[in-house]
Amino acid sequence: MEKSYAGSVLLGSSVFVNFALVCAVGLGFFFIYKKKWIRNSPGDGTIETKSRCFSYKELEEATDNFKEEVGRGSFGIIYKGVIQTTTTSTTAVAVKKLDRVFQDGEKEFKNEVVVIGQTHHKNLVRLLGFCDEGQNRLLAYEFLNNGTLASFLFGNLKPNWNLRTNIAFQIARVLLYLHEDCSTQIIHCDIKPQNILLNDRYNARISDFGLAKLLTLNQRKTIKTAIRGTKGYVAPEWFRKSTISAKVDVYSFGVLLLEIISCRKSFDIEMGEEYAILTDWAFDCYRNGKLDDLVEGDMEAMNDIKCVEKLLMISIWCIQEDPSLRPTMRKVSQMLQEVVEVDVPPNPSPFSG
Repeated sequence: MEKSYAGSVLLGSSVFVNFALVCAVGLGFFFIYKKKWIRNSPGDGTIETKSRCFSYKELEEATDNFKEEVGRGSFGIIYKGVIQTTTTSTTAVAVKKLDRVFQDGEKEFKNEVVVIGQTHHKNLVRLLGFCDEGQNRLLAYEFLNNGTLASFLFGNLKPNWNLRTNIAFQIARVLLYLHEDCSTQIIHCDIKPQNILLNDRYNARISDFGLAKLLTLNQRKTIKTAIRGTKGYVAPEWFRKSTISAKVDVYSFGVLLLEIISCRKSFDIEMGEEYAILTDWAFDCYRNGKLDDLVEGDMEAMNDIKCVEKLLMISIWCIQEDPSLRPTMRKVSQMLQEVVEVDVPPNPSPFSG
C-alpha cells in the first residue's frame, strides 16, 4: 500500500513537472512571438510585411547616389537603379525616396508598403522591398521600361488605338480587383496616367498607393478626410460634406478613359477656354454627335467609331457628379467587355449646363 502510494505521488509529480515544462516552453514561444509581432506592428513605427528590407546604403549604391531621376510620385522622387538579386544576376528597380514633411511621409510610406504587400495582381506594380532606417523612407519597385501612361498618351504622335483600348480594359480589371476581390477593400484615390506604368509589352501596372484608403469587407463607405487625389481627376464628393466610397476611383477612371480615347490631358488651357476641361468638351462632342472631333487625326480610332462611342458613353457614366449614378468597376468591366449593354448616359453635370 505504501509503495503504491509513493508510486502514485512520484507519477503525479512527474506529470505535473512535465506539464509545467510544456507550459513554460509554450509561454516562452508566446512571448517571443508576441514581442516580434509588436515590433513589426504598423502602429509602433515599423511595418509588418514580407517585403525585403534594404539598408539606406544599399539603395544609395543601387541608384548611384540617386543619380537618375525617372519620375515623381505622391510624396517622393523616383530614381532608376539596379539591385543584386542573386550572386549572378541583377534586377532594374525604381526607387521612390520620400521627400515631403516627415510626419506625412511616414504615413504615406506605411500605407504604400502595407497595401502593395497584401495585393497580388498582374496589373499592379510589384514592390521588391523598402528601407525604414532613421528618417529615411524608400520604396523599391520593379522597373518598367515604357514609363508612364502619361508619356505614352501625350506625346507628339497618337499611339496605337488597340493598345490604348487594351490598357483601358486592364486598368478597369485591376480596379475591380482592388474594390471587390481583396480581403481589404482598397480605394486608390489617385488614379491618373502618371500613376499607370507600362511594361515591355505595354501592359498596364497601377502604382503609387500612398494615398490609398483601406476598408473592411463589410465597409463600403468611409468618413471623408482631407482631399486626396490630383486636380482634374478628383470626384466632386471630396469637396462636399459626404462620405467617400470606391466611386471616387470610378470617377477618376472615367476621366482617364477620356484621356485614353482622345490623347488629351484632363485640363489643357492651351486648347482655349471652351475646350480646356476635357470632361465638359467630351460630353459636348457626344451630345452634338461630333465624335470625330474627339479623335481628330486618329485614323485608327475614326475607323472604329462605334467603339469610340461605346467608350465615351462609359466614361460619361463614370464621371457623373452624383456617385449613386456611377457604375461599379464590375459593371464598367462588363460594359467594356460588352457583357452588358451601355445605356444612354445623362448629363454628368446637370446643374452646370
